[in-house]
Amino acid sequence: MEIIKLKEDYIKLGQALKAANLVDSGVTAKLVIQDGQVKVNGETDCRRGRKLYDGDVVSFENETIRIVK
Repeated sequence: MEIIKLKEDYIKLGQALKAANLVDSGVTAKLVIQDGQVKVNGETDCRRGRKLYDGDVVSFENETIRIVK
């Protein structure tokens, strides 16, 4: 499980995927999110700009990211 420590109040979903090195670019992040391949807190989310806060969990391709403050 990858841990992303917030520097601000939130991080956007696309940025979190890039920060965790699960995608190589913002374009790739946009495509996998819009394709329904990413789950936030167990539910598919197709919004690249979805704001993630402390405690949120993102799943993509058998990888998990936890957002912490």
